[in-house]
Amino acid sequence: MWRTPEEELLPTLGELGIGFVPFSPLGKGFLTGKIDKGAKFGNADFRSIVPRFKQENIEANQVLVDLIKKIATEKDASPAQIALAWVLAQKPWIVPIPGTRKLERLEENLGAAEVKLAPEELHDLNDALSKIEISGERYPAEYANRVGK
Repeated sequence: MWRTPEEELLPTLGELGIGFVPFSPLGKGFLTGKIDKGAKFGNADFRSIVPRFKQENIEANQVLVDLIKKIATEKDASPAQIALAWVLAQKPWIVPIPGTRKLERLEENLGAAEVKLAPEELHDLNDALSKIEISGERYPAEYANRVGK
């Protein structure tokens, strides 16, 4: 959901032969397709303070999940597997490590390695992704200010 590293960071890492581990490759759970506009997050859940997880932003960003779900249906995969397969297909030195608390989710995530996206599928997906504007900041202003983002 946050593609800024693709602009300068990834080309530099590629030139230097350095790998990349994307943080939160499932968009803090959003790209799994299990979060909708009715989602409620408890006070102990970090997402409860993240602007991107406000109801109006979840609703606005649903277009991204709908795209991923469509591809998941076509590929007989889960939305999480499609999101992870997309990351894996970018460069061989990009290795996503999704967080999980459940064995079944770990097994599901591992299945992403079996999902193959053909070059034309990747092209079409990247084209569609480039037209989606994500609503809501990744972090509350207080957190973003700490790291200058």
